[in-house]
Amino acid sequence: MMRYAIPLILWIAGGVMAAALAVPSGVLAQGAGLGASGELVDPDVLRVCSDPSNMPFSDESGKGFENKLAELVAAKTGRKSVAYTWFPMATGFVRSTLRANRCDIIMGYAQGDELVQNTNAYYRSTYVMIYKKDSGLDGVDTIEDSKLANKKIGVVAGTPPSANLAKVGYMKNVHPYPLMVDTRLAPSMAEVMIKELKSGVIDVAILWGPMAGYYAKEIDPNLTVIPLVKEKTGHMAYRITMGVRPSDQEWKRTLNKVIRENQNQINKILLDFQVPLVDENNKPITQ
Repeated sequence: MMRYAIPLILWIAGGVMAAALAVPSGVLAQGAGLGASGELVDPDVLRVCSDPSNMPFSDESGKGFENKLAELVAAKTGRKSVAYTWFPMATGFVRSTLRANRCDIIMGYAQGDELVQNTNAYYRSTYVMIYKKDSGLDGVDTIEDSKLANKKIGVVAGTPPSANLAKVGYMKNVHPYPLMVDTRLAPSMAEVMIKELKSGVIDVAILWGPMAGYYAKEIDPNLTVIPLVKEKTGHMAYRITMGVRPSDQEWKRTLNKVIRENQNQINKILLDFQVPLVDENNKPITQ
């Protein structure tokens, strides 16, 4: 199954049109939901729609930060357990999970997409630039910096930073990484990109922050990770929410209360996974 190399929810929010993918129904792990009308949220079990192989967000063993956030939400809403509907983060994800009433919440969804009803945002992050220390790039914090003019730059094709690279004429230096990968057969593109940064295939990596922070620490904690908050054009920062069905108004209000009352604990989980958090003024959040 082909998956997007960055979260599909973010790719769509960035304004790129996704191509339809055929997803076999057999990959679903849960039953058919609780009914066809009204609020369908299970009062005893937190039923989560999630990708089984999408670190650092989620995986089947529960190691992702969205898995940890699901445990927190379950505890704070009085649920006895967490159950997952596993489905690849590809086109059709929402239709085949949340909209099919097989689960009640998507733990991470970019604000503003019409496929789901968004809760209030519980974090805001940004694309980042990653390079080695002492590589002649110290102090570089924007895509338009002239020090990048002759550097090999890794970027996932079709993501927002690509447009900025094109505007400054650096596309000739770009080493593109595919937007879609089969994660049954290959590792995450974020993991591949940062390993190739370390080995010298590329000089700079530009990635969505939550993926970049996690894999940079895993592969080489000495890498420099710079949030792209000074770009003059383009949309680099996104608010991330939880996604619920449009009909589930009371459930949304419950989740908004959980977010409001537990923001510090949420931040701690995210920061433990090296997610670069920024506030509405693009200032870093460190606790």
